[in-house]
Amino acid sequence: MALSGEEFDVIVVGAGIMGSSTAYQLAKRGQKTLLLEQFDFLHHRGSSHGESRIIRATYPEDYYFPMVIESYKLWEEAESQIGYKVYFKAEHLDMGDSHNKYIRGIIQTCHKYSVSHQILNRRQVAEKFSGRFDIPENWIAVFTEYGGVIKPTKAVSMFQALAFQRGAVLRDCMEVKDIKKDDGVKGGVWVHTSNGEKFWGKKCVVTVGAWTRKLIKKVNGVELPIQPLETMVCYWRIKEGNEGKYAIGGDFPTFTCHGELFIYGTPSLEYPGLIKVAVHGGYPCDEDKRSWGPGMGLGSLKETVEERLSGMVDSGAPVATQLCMYSMTPDEDFVIDFLGGEFGKDVVMGGGFSGHGFKMGPVVGRILADLVLTGETKGVELKHFRIQRFEENPQGNVKDF
Repeated sequence: MALSGEEFDVIVVGAGIMGSSTAYQLAKRGQKTLLLEQFDFLHHRGSSHGESRIIRATYPEDYYFPMVIESYKLWEEAESQIGYKVYFKAEHLDMGDSHNKYIRGIIQTCHKYSVSHQILNRRQVAEKFSGRFDIPENWIAVFTEYGGVIKPTKAVSMFQALAFQRGAVLRDCMEVKDIKKDDGVKGGVWVHTSNGEKFWGKKCVVTVGAWTRKLIKKVNGVELPIQPLETMVCYWRIKEGNEGKYAIGGDFPTFTCHGELFIYGTPSLEYPGLIKVAVHGGYPCDEDKRSWGPGMGLGSLKETVEERLSGMVDSGAPVATQLCMYSMTPDEDFVIDFLGGEFGKDVVMGGGFSGHGFKMGPVVGRILADLVLTGETKGVELKHFRIQRFEENPQGNVKDF
């Protein structure tokens, strides 16, 4: 256990998926690493808990594709080291109006990276999936091999265990209240916790999810446009006799549906006989004063479950729900950057993962470790994730979908 005043090469603040994978990357590279978490490890108050997360590579923003492909490899690499599975393979289907710009952007990304894909009409979708999907006549679907499901709580635990095995020090119930530059001869930073302890690090990485805006403003006065949302994950009962048709390991894919809402779903995995179908989105909340209640109407989601899943899933009401938080940026792109100011390149932050970052946890950890240790990274164009983009345009990156 780390003692107050102890010194480290790198201190990672926040032990969700991003912080835990970063700590693993740092420890693997021989860095004396401290991972701090404000709540219990594996808590359910943030964005890294639960039973499943979708992994898909089909984005209209083509800069995400290489990150997801690398993450597939890193998930499997970590699994081989720990000895158990957190990633379950599946194919993937994106559905929407044939003129939908999001869908057209996905097709462009497939072309750019020479991704094998099929563009299916209503009849072809029904044939390929034996009637389990039904889309309107004016819709199309894009089918690729790049889907899958991640077990989130298990995945976070995996990276924490791997980091610990490599010498990292892990401490939970340690809320970080401030980070201060050490102006002495040795430089670095002091990380202060709410219980009066402090730790020195040559460098620091901040990955505190929905608490990013509050902590960063406290540390250097920068107001980042990261808005926490409370979202609800829904599980629906598959009608009797159809359960096996939707099970993971078969030919039922992960999917997204782009109609009135952005809806996503995964094969039946965590709860036998239930399928996860939910809305990508939520309602603004204070991360420290959440309502912990259903603030989302289910009308459109019920219609989607009934219509898109061909009546084989009971759309009357979800039989189980779970609450989670997103940390949304205006453009739904990540924030991965140096904190700058008096900290220069000594403090790196990752945040604003906008409800779609978990799948890329391994590569984000690799990137954050690269940045804090060497000041640069490879294999990703960071201009899309810089803090400065909000100074140039409050809405961030310009998109036409």
